[in-house]
Amino acid sequence: MDKQKIYSLLKQYYGYESFKKGQEAIIEHIIKGRDVLGIMPTGAGKSICYQLPALIYDGVAIVISPLISLMKDQVDTLREMGIKAAFINSSLSITQIRKAIYNAKSGAYKLIYVAPERLETEEFIELLQSLDISLIAVDEAHCVSQWGHDFRPSYTRIADMISTLTKRPVLAAFTATATTRVSEDIVNLLKLKDPFLLTTGFNRENLYFEVNKPDKKLDFLLDYLQKNKEKSGIVYCLTRKTVDAVSDKLTKKGFSVTKYHAGLLEKDRRENQEDFIYEGKQIMVATNAFGMGIDKSNIRFVIHYNMPKNMESYYQEAGRAGRDGEYSECILLYSGSDTVTNKFLIEQNSDNIDKTEDYRKLQEMIDYCNTDNCLRNYILNYFSETDLKETCDNCSSCNNDIEHTDITIEAQKIMSCIKRMDEGFGLSLVADVLSGANTKRIRDLSFDKLSTYNIMREYPKDTIKELISYLVAENYVTSTGDKYPVLVLNPRSYSVLRGKESVFIKRVIQKKQQREKAQLTQSDSQLFDILRGLRRRIAQDQKVPPFVVFTDATLNDMCRKYPQTRTEFLNVAGVGENKLEKYGDDFLTAIIAYVDENKIEVNIEPEPIRKQHVKTKEEKQDTRLVTYELYKNGSSIDEIRDKRVLTLETIEGHLLECKKRGLSVNYFEGVVTEELEYQIINNIKEYGVGRLKSIKEALPKEVTYGMIKYVIYKMNYI
Repeated sequence: MDKQKIYSLLKQYYGYESFKKGQEAIIEHIIKGRDVLGIMPTGAGKSICYQLPALIYDGVAIVISPLISLMKDQVDTLREMGIKAAFINSSLSITQIRKAIYNAKSGAYKLIYVAPERLETEEFIELLQSLDISLIAVDEAHCVSQWGHDFRPSYTRIADMISTLTKRPVLAAFTATATTRVSEDIVNLLKLKDPFLLTTGFNRENLYFEVNKPDKKLDFLLDYLQKNKEKSGIVYCLTRKTVDAVSDKLTKKGFSVTKYHAGLLEKDRRENQEDFIYEGKQIMVATNAFGMGIDKSNIRFVIHYNMPKNMESYYQEAGRAGRDGEYSECILLYSGSDTVTNKFLIEQNSDNIDKTEDYRKLQEMIDYCNTDNCLRNYILNYFSETDLKETCDNCSSCNNDIEHTDITIEAQKIMSCIKRMDEGFGLSLVADVLSGANTKRIRDLSFDKLSTYNIMREYPKDTIKELISYLVAENYVTSTGDKYPVLVLNPRSYSVLRGKESVFIKRVIQKKQQREKAQLTQSDSQLFDILRGLRRRIAQDQKVPPFVVFTDATLNDMCRKYPQTRTEFLNVAGVGENKLEKYGDDFLTAIIAYVDENKIEVNIEPEPIRKQHVKTKEEKQDTRLVTYELYKNGSSIDEIRDKRVLTLETIEGHLLECKKRGLSVNYFEGVVTEELEYQIINNIKEYGVGRLKSIKEALPKEVTYGMIKYVIYKMNYI
């Protein structure tokens, strides 16, 4: 295996010079012909792990993916990078499917994305049997396990399908969240052979975690969205009714919002999803029916308006924020009513195998919402991570100034009450007894005669319930995990009752200022807005989501580096050769114009994330003036291109910028004939100034982007 080739393909197609954690090891094992199971958090770059081997192997890779939206976005992204790919699913017409099958048999694709349900059709099995399949990649592999949080029966047929193939290809399975039990199921049910197992860890350092218990959730949400108006995010709700209510309120308040749940017509769901992905709307309010497989990289916040039913669901949904590695926020708004709703949903789930397990997981979520310890550590510990820091400095527990309040006496009162109630009742009734509630049930059970009755009357009932929840979360008291959980004492309870251990609760004094840690260097926000607008126009023209053109992380790197040449533009993280050719000139023109207009000194580069690029003597000069000096001294355009190793478009861009500065440049008058100018003007009027690609495609091949920009300049558009 040629490592140099792997790195060459990484830069050529993806625009990166190094791999993320775990990627290279998985790729190496796949290329060697070994099955793999990769457990990698969202944003860790799972797709490269199977896409890059597909480019090295002869034949075609089949990618089994659960959602249509993911397939389309992935294929759009691959095509933008210059990789031949297709998808086959129910969104295509019969004619389109037949054309895709014909192309597949002709060897036109390196990757084909399919829905698992396709494996149930004879026609598709016959297609697979006719192809030279190099690799089968199973995305969202946890769907094969009944213990996973999104079980899909069609996934259990994957192994049977593979057994029908003449030659067994390499099998690679990937998931973002999997407990030990689910991981074992993936290996066994997919029949992975001696797989290389790799868990890169679940930690997403760019995500900030917060639990909040506002008196009015809607007021909190409105205030948060007002402060983050330019950002894209998801608001998750437990029920369709809540989704409708919240989205209606936000719409009336003037926010750019759409919604998604299973109660909407499929057409409306599709349109709303596209509105969000294509940035027609900033905010998506949705149930958990939305999001799996959504490949939108610049989601800056995920707010859970209600507590989810388990940690797997929560971390997967929260993990849809910040896929590009930039700082993003995950905020959970908690209230006691969320527990009641989740219990109702557990009871209503007819597919439920083991409700006791569901109730146990629900209790884990309740504990998460009530712990005072590091939220990140709580999540990582749940997924059996061992390499934990004492604090993460990026969650609401660690990022607050805290005072410790001794609640040992209150804890002893609560524990004593639980004991006197024979450890047979739940949180609500214990709180009623402690607060002195005068109810028929308390009187019937004679709990009003207990010495602990009304012993905490100075506290509101909600505060008592919060204290009990805290004791459970910190394992001072145990709550049995079923439909009607019962509070019982444990060894730690008796240690507190006997005065051997004190109990402290943390209380927030004042929030520390949040730091957007992922922004390793300061980027230019004004230029970012300009480039984001350009990206949106190009995306509309190409009919792809904006992040398929360039991610926010790539735009931020442009704003840190201010690239002035195609070579410098290729050094931006996330710019590969294909995107350089497609978009380089448009983005360079915008960046150069911004730098000129704002008189930004670019000789000294802002410190980049990657290794500092050392400029040559020539590069330290204004690159456009270097081109101009050669032109002024009589060099032809071809001679300048050869000497400077730049494309015609770049040379023309330099000369046009010099012309705008008032320097003597007559080049364009010699190449733009009167007839060509007439055609260019007509197309500018038809398509608009911002749609250069559409304008160019409608013109004769000899017309360059530089010639179009010259005519726009001449028309006084810029």
